[in-house]
Amino acid sequence: MYDVVLLTLGSERDAPGGCGSGDGCCGGAGEAAAKPAEERCETPRVPVLACADALTARGARVETVTARSDAEIDEVLARLDGPPRPDGLAWPDPDSKTRLVVATASDAQLRAVVRRLVRRYAPPPSRRPEDLAANRTVPDLPPVGVLPLDPARSGAHRDLAAQLGLPRDPAAVAAAVLDGAPRRLDLLRNDGGSVTLDGALLGAADEGGRPLHWRGRVEVDDTILTAGDEPLLACAIGNAGGYARLDDVALLATPDPTDGLVEVAVAVPVVVRSRWGRKRVRLEVRRARGRAVAVVPREGSVPFVDDGAEGTLSRKRSWWTEPGAWAVWSA
Repeated sequence: MYDVVLLTLGSERDAPGGCGSGDGCCGGAGEAAAKPAEERCETPRVPVLACADALTARGARVETVTARSDAEIDEVLARLDGPPRPDGLAWPDPDSKTRLVVATASDAQLRAVVRRLVRRYAPPPSRRPEDLAANRTVPDLPPVGVLPLDPARSGAHRDLAAQLGLPRDPAAVAAAVLDGAPRRLDLLRNDGGSVTLDGALLGAADEGGRPLHWRGRVEVDDTILTAGDEPLLACAIGNAGGYARLDDVALLATPDPTDGLVEVAVAVPVVVRSRWGRKRVRLEVRRARGRAVAVVPREGSVPFVDDGAEGTLSRKRSWWTEPGAWAVWSA
């Protein structure tokens, strides 16, 4: 028998959409949406309750938890710890009978939980243990069940669950968590202390939706995609394919969250002349794949979106690949 924790992130989290999306926090529009956020979030959304019922019907002991801070997330993750080690490091239990399901209204919420897993189990460089793989800074993180709270969206951007073909029906999620197998995936860590599961897109647009030019040096391993002396429209950093396209332009070719590599692309407007001497702008896409990427803005701050979370980059930021570091329960 498994103990299953169904974790939902509350509205105070820094993910878009809070603990839900659309008209309401946890229950949708109408009477529930009219209540204060702290009252609405006390009642889990319908998919959470349905998943809990499905897990219970299959013999699991289920607890639903709503976390509104990193400390509350950490309290849940501590249940995944293994036995004490001689070196005193916190380490996940590979034989744990506790399984975690994260109810996500956005990829940013899933990332928030995986980020805390990394914070918990990544050893400091001065205490790196011998049993840690040479190409990793974290051990195999405990598998996570993913319960999407919103329907799969069509169009250019699909959430990570849709890209991975994970179940969305609560009963199917319960079956994957109890009867499925871990599917290990690459993880991007960065020197800002966070992680990326899907990808990031750097750049901005004006009020009319037209991309704005910016400059920055982008380097993938030893390959320089741009030295920062030419205008850019966008830079895509892909572990998976959520940011593979910019409107009708294909940025990333074949991002794969299981190949141990990060794919990076920059979109550069290039002025060319026709045979009659007329000038026109052609968008040149340069791509590279490697273990790490560094981006250095040259002029002020560059807006970005990373796993759905928005921010600005004003100094050098490096991402590197942790092959197979995290996992999802898959049917």
